[in-house]
Amino acid sequence: MTIKKGDGMRQRIREMIRRIPKGKVSTYGGVARAAGYAGAARQVVGTLRTSFGLPWHRVLGASGEIKLRGDSAMEQRLRLEAEGVSFRGRRVNMARHEFRFGRVRVGRKIKMKKRA
Repeated sequence: MTIKKGDGMRQRIREMIRRIPKGKVSTYGGVARAAGYAGAARQVVGTLRTSFGLPWHRVLGASGEIKLRGDSAMEQRLRLEAEGVSFRGRRVNMARHEFRFGRVRVGRKIKMKKRA
């Protein structure tokens, strides 16, 4: 198996997104910081676009804004409301629903599972 440049980053970002529990949200920048890549919000967006099975609806723009447009934005809002997330106008009430990641350990190696 060949590992492409950036796969470690994408894997770490996916890991952080999976940690966000139901009823909580985070921002693209918050996920990037938690993964150890401050300032890499665009890479979080790219990872979400190419990954399947992630709770994508729990990741928002800065200050709780839904950045998607059209039907996708409506679906994201409906999914969040179904999980009990409340809105203040067009934005999520971040004071109530923002997920706080634990302390970030920069330079931590991720152990990959060996496949049989």
